[in-house]
Amino acid sequence: MHEYSIIQSLLDRAEGVATEHGATGIHRLKVRIGELSGVEIPLLASAFEVFRKGSLCSAADLEIEAVPARWVCPRCGRTFHRGEFLRCGECGVPARLEEGDEIILARVEMEVPDV
Repeated sequence: MHEYSIIQSLLDRAEGVATEHGATGIHRLKVRIGELSGVEIPLLASAFEVFRKGSLCSAADLEIEAVPARWVCPRCGRTFHRGEFLRCGECGVPARLEEGDEIILARVEMEVPDV
């Protein structure tokens, strides 16, 4: 279950960002998860519920954005649709995965004392 280690890393990073800004709590985390990342989104959400206890994220919501895989031709920019052969019919160049394999902590909403 690598979802546990992913959540632990995300929580560590979020707490690091919160500490840098002097935050007293984290209200929401937004995470982008690519469909080819190997992450099971329901398991990730479940791991978050377990690991957030006792952390700055204990009252935080987890927003998960599922990112579909998208391939493009690196030469002409043609986008490939799911199930297509991943070689450009125009250029003969293999397609490149543009997005869909990422695991990104995209946003941390936190409570920061008045300055």
